[in-house]
Amino acid sequence: MFLNPSANTWRYQTPPKSTSSESQVLAFHQGLPDYNQTPLVPLPDLAKELGIGHALLKDESNRFGLPAFKILGASWATQKLLAQKCNLPPTSSLQDLGRAASSQNLTLVTCTEGNWGRAIARMSNYLSLSCTIFVPSFMPPTTLLPIALEGANVIITEGSYDDTVRAVRKEAEKEGRLLVMDIGWEGYEEVPQWVVEGYGTMLAETDARIEGLKLPPVTHAIASVGVGSWAQAAVQHYKSASNPHHASVITVEPDTAASLKASLEAGKITSIATGHTIMDGMNCGTVSYTAWPVLKEGVDASVEVSDVEAHRDLIYLHERGVRNGPCGAAPLSALRRLAKEGKLGLGKDSVVVLFSTEGSRAYVAPE
Repeated sequence: MFLNPSANTWRYQTPPKSTSSESQVLAFHQGLPDYNQTPLVPLPDLAKELGIGHALLKDESNRFGLPAFKILGASWATQKLLAQKCNLPPTSSLQDLGRAASSQNLTLVTCTEGNWGRAIARMSNYLSLSCTIFVPSFMPPTTLLPIALEGANVIITEGSYDDTVRAVRKEAEKEGRLLVMDIGWEGYEEVPQWVVEGYGTMLAETDARIEGLKLPPVTHAIASVGVGSWAQAAVQHYKSASNPHHASVITVEPDTAASLKASLEAGKITSIATGHTIMDGMNCGTVSYTAWPVLKEGVDASVEVSDVEAHRDLIYLHERGVRNGPCGAAPLSALRRLAKEGKLGLGKDSVVVLFSTEGSRAYVAPE
């Protein structure tokens, strides 16, 4: 575990040029096919066990009919990118954007460890556009097949996720390719920021539901980390200077791919070699360039957990009706670590939200 005491008083200042609010992004998502507000599930037994006031889980196992939250960032970023490329208003319909993009023979390209690629493929379906998805060779067939069934052209690459990123960057140099990634690097910063904006819908829904349940404001939010864009959205929301209710933000990673924790400890972006994990969607060796400045300042605690812990907590949640995957169970594993060690002021007045980012899927259980 890495603790950052200065994050308690740090506040995120919205850039002056920002033109999108959470309410605008939410309205966009509400206009997409099959919009649904995902549930916020109370876990009273867990709260009692850990000695905290309230524990709730934001269940993203069914978002637009997909088993993960990624479509929120993928759809908003794609909409913004196509509107910019085709010189159309950002409020243009999917049909108008799709027709304009098709007339220019544009193709969406990205890389993925699973849910992000399927989300881009789904968005390309909404737009009637072609897309090419690069995937690492270690991706299990059960993850790859749903991407292909969305109609995407899937290309398998050798090596790590970082190697796959390099491959898709080369592909994006070809004429007519539009790169839509949730990871940023120097010179590729605008699209990943739009992805972060897209994730604001999940946070806006959470706030509304907390208020509807007549609960006190959130005091602790726990977010899984892959490249860091979702965690960036959580930090910006809960540490915003305009948010009167600030919360501690805790990030969680596999102990075989804790690239954010390594970077926080080093004080700079630090790439690491990753190993196998059942938390496939978090198996990333480098933190996003665009997410890093926010995560460096605003993450209160960075926790790494094992496959055994995530598997155990997945079973715990399944027994309580939450049908999520290992990445979605990891925040609970992090909460148990924090409670056991008595960190970040967890107690009877705490309101903790666990963001479960994926639905149930097949994997080989760890011994």
